Amino acid sequence: MRVAHLIMVHKNPAQVLRLAEKLVHPNFDIFIHVDAKVSIDQFELLKTVPNLYFINNRSECNWGGFSLFKCIIDCLKQIVQLPTKYAFINMISGQDYPLYNAQYIYDYLEQRKETIFLSFEDSGTTEWWQKAASRYEKFHFTDFNMKGRYFIERMVNLLTPKRKFPEKLELYGGNKSCWWILTSDSAAYVIEKLENSPKLLSFLKFCWGTDEFVIPTLIMNSPFKDKVINDNLRYIDWSEGNAHPKLLAADNLTEIFDSNMLFARKFDVEVDSTILDQIDARQ
Repeated sequence: MRVAHLIMVHKNPAQVLRLAEKLVHPNFDIFIHVDAKVSIDQFELLKTVPNLYFINNRSECNWGGFSLFKCIIDCLKQIVQLPTKYAFINMISGQDYPLYNAQYIYDYLEQRKETIFLSFEDSGTTEWWQKAASRYEKFHFTDFNMKGRYFIERMVNLLTPKRKFPEKLELYGGNKSCWWILTSDSAAYVIEKLENSPKLLSFLKFCWGTDEFVIPTLIMNSPFKDKVINDNLRYIDWSEGNAHPKLLAADNLTEIFDSNMLFARKFDVEVDSTILDQIDARQ
């Protein structure tokens, strides 16, 4: 069984190197996408890591923009089209970190073949969705670099009716939904579904935060639904109520370890590097 780890990065090359080295395993391949807004030269040090590959055709990824979602799909497509058949594709960021060693993660997944690990909430039933509906009901010009963009966006939304999702799908998503472990077959399904749905793709270009609801929505409305466990195996602390999760530090270790997750986020070695040392020490 082989596993592909897709890591989306834009800063902290030394931290990304540490993450990649932690994932070294004879049956793991690591794929790095470096945001095109930053120089890839600073990530040259990653070339020393075995079975590590850089994603070709880098994209500029705007937070919340369709550009980020499209980049994720393009990365998935590149991995799925490789001759290697991966049992799992695990997407993490450069600010994630494994809570166990690579062999433990491999054994965990090997015992759960064909399982899809997602975290999501049903549409219309939670506080997150009550706020998130505007992500697709309104026009968002996140990826458009033009003068007066936000004014134009407000005017368009004042003068047009609420947008309706173009397909009759039950929507699924949440603030943990953008990180997941898919099977290759389910990833290929998502790619094919989007390629054959030009109307849906066109609609998504003007949505916000599509990475937090499109993939779980497509999979939960597919034949793969019964393979899904509603748990993405990440410890993420949203308790501060901000747009980004809490930066984890050494005083969060108890909660992190008690979570029994495989990964945690979000870390920043420039704020606290000792927590990664303490995570490694328990292995």
